[in-house]
Amino acid sequence: MGSGIGPRRLTIQTEQLAAAALRALSGNVRLHFEGGRVYDDARSVPVHAPHLQRQLMRADFESSRAVADALALRSRYSDAALHRRLMPENTIEKLLFEWLEQLRTESLVPPSLPGARRNLVRNYRRWSAEFVDSGAAESSLGILLFAFSQIVWSRLMAEALPEHVQDLLEPVRAGLAPALGPALAGLRRCRGDQAAYARHALDIAREIAERVACEYEDSPESQSVERGGFSLSLDFESGDADAPGGEAAGGARADVLAGRDGYRVFTRRYDREVDAVDLLRAGLAREYREALDRRLAQEGVNVGRLSRALRALLTRPRRDGFQYGEEEGRIDGRRLAAIVSSPAERRVFYQDRTTPVSNCVVGFLIDCSGSMKQYRDDLAFIMDVQMRALDQAGVRSEILGFTTQAWNGGRAQKAWWAAGRPAAPGRLNELCHIVFKPAARPWRRARGGIVALMKPDLFREGVDGEAVQWACERLLARDEERRILFVISDGCPMDRATHLANDEFYLDRHLRAVVGHYGQAGIEILGVGLGLDLSAYYARSLSLDLSEGVGNSVFDVFLGLLAGQGRR
Repeated sequence: MGSGIGPRRLTIQTEQLAAAALRALSGNVRLHFEGGRVYDDARSVPVHAPHLQRQLMRADFESSRAVADALALRSRYSDAALHRRLMPENTIEKLLFEWLEQLRTESLVPPSLPGARRNLVRNYRRWSAEFVDSGAAESSLGILLFAFSQIVWSRLMAEALPEHVQDLLEPVRAGLAPALGPALAGLRRCRGDQAAYARHALDIAREIAERVACEYEDSPESQSVERGGFSLSLDFESGDADAPGGEAAGGARADVLAGRDGYRVFTRRYDREVDAVDLLRAGLAREYREALDRRLAQEGVNVGRLSRALRALLTRPRRDGFQYGEEEGRIDGRRLAAIVSSPAERRVFYQDRTTPVSNCVVGFLIDCSGSMKQYRDDLAFIMDVQMRALDQAGVRSEILGFTTQAWNGGRAQKAWWAAGRPAAPGRLNELCHIVFKPAARPWRRARGGIVALMKPDLFREGVDGEAVQWACERLLARDEERRILFVISDGCPMDRATHLANDEFYLDRHLRAVVGHYGQAGIEILGVGLGLDLSAYYARSLSLDLSEGVGNSVFDVFLGLLAGQGRR
């Protein structure tokens, strides 16, 4: 979050765009990117094919999109259970067999997706050029692996290799052709049948693995090709197919997702929770309130319509006596004489009378980081309308916000410096959690607190995980049966001091862990992204576009989430 659009946010946007393509092509709505890795919900998707591993480390959209297309085709055309059953035992054969399966699925890209095919071809050629330029092909092991992949790729994709690559491979190709000829012919012919293809792939993997073994027989520790910053490792650790594919995903991810024990806070000494009314001078509060009231009068938002929709979604009918004098229902015994004396009289029935009753509390948690400052007036307007509508619907609600008291760590970071800067200190900033409207306070009494959202100097940095935890604990302390939390944000957690002192995705992992934990505790956590997709963090989320003002359609986004839209 933070201020401006920096490299971190651009990376998130790139990953989200690529993830959208990945989900659309694969049909798996749980797939998403996180820090250069791909996850199926909370489970890492292993990527062993060397021509994809290197591209995963890049932050540019072209690489991410190519990887997304490749993995989508793998998800769509490869039977993972069959692949596991056929996987050979030998470590090097595993890598080669995996690589061959990835190349097979890429070759099955439908003709109706020429853009995806261009992405795949461009990606493989880019990887190949980097391999050659690095000098990795100058070693006997490097040229063997390079030749193997180039020959297979060219055969499967029906793409000619560049002339300089053909010249480079010619000596190796001549040595491989007698041994691999029949199997190579079978690859193209059987690429639509995974089981049949696998028989040829296993033959090729076995042959290449034997040749690789000869290359490092005297020095088994050299099971990799490393030149000029380019690395191709043969250390394939398959593990459990359902387990994350190695620590490259971010070290303690599994521990953090399992609970909150992996998250640390260097000091809570400077954290504070404040009532929003204490943040404004009386004169400034009146000025903000008058400006907001004028806007409410001008915009013409239908609060009554919103209230009725909220009542339908958040309340249940409760029997509240009877309603007499109806034209249908059950016969009222007291009106039997009227039936005899006036046979045409129809208002002799009674029905149950019901009253809509809410056993629900709705919380709104607003990201007050620097990049959200541009939305502050719109947020105040949206929250004021929401509170009025929820009050009319008889639903309890509260508005919370989160920010930091300082940029770049403040006193918490200085305390860390004084302690000698111990490694991996955890969260390093002074949190500020703001209560704009508590659930126990009705809208009319909370109007002065809501307008504090318009105060620009509130907006600094954001530690989302702890804020969601705080908001959820407040909801759990209440008696209502149904608890709902809307998180309104424009991106990923960002606190610069914490980011620099820990690993890059420390706050991201904690946010996901917290959302998962409280989701299991029964709280419905819904993400509302301002100009950005939040589905990487919230299982139910929708994007909100405020560029054209705030109309009834904006409130339909909130109603849609309550109605079950935005699921992934």
